Amino acid sequence: MNVLGISGSMQANGNTAYLVKKILKAVTEANAEATCEFVSLGGHYITPCTGCFQCREKKACVITNDDWGRIAEKMVACDVLVIGTPVYYYDICGQLKNFIDRTYSLWHDRRLSGKYVVMVAVNADTGADRALETLEGFANAHEFIFAGSVTGKAFMPGEIRDDAAALETAVKVGQKIATLG
Repeated sequence: MNVLGISGSMQANGNTAYLVKKILKAVTEANAEATCEFVSLGGHYITPCTGCFQCREKKACVITNDDWGRIAEKMVACDVLVIGTPVYYYDICGQLKNFIDRTYSLWHDRRLSGKYVVMVAVNADTGADRALETLEGFANAHEFIFAGSVTGKAFMPGEIRDDAAALETAVKVGQKIATLG
């Protein structure tokens, strides 16, 4: 089983990354044969979708001068996607939105259909539910199979480590992922 964790946060080692990595760690502890990889969108250059619709004919995104394609291929190759976002103004962060919008090029041939997905949202006070709804829309459009979600409360760097409920849920979700396939 190949599990890919993507943190949409621009903070490569921030609270969202920590929670996604916690899930991946639980997967590998419960299933030694699972292969897990973590990708942070922080530090990667991902341009927005231009709405050119050329991907409908070419079956691929025609924007090639950024980091999206390399990360998208990892997503196509995985069996389980763990996708996380910090919550900005009650929704997913902009970098993850750019990444998701570009997956329209994968939709035409249903290249993500049938994969499992776990969604992660980290908010300071509120908004995680709305962010999860956005991620759910992405997952539904691509015909993912839902395998769980985790919400965490954190604002300052490292604060997610104090959210015992989120950490416990992350471990349980990781253990569930380990049994899939």
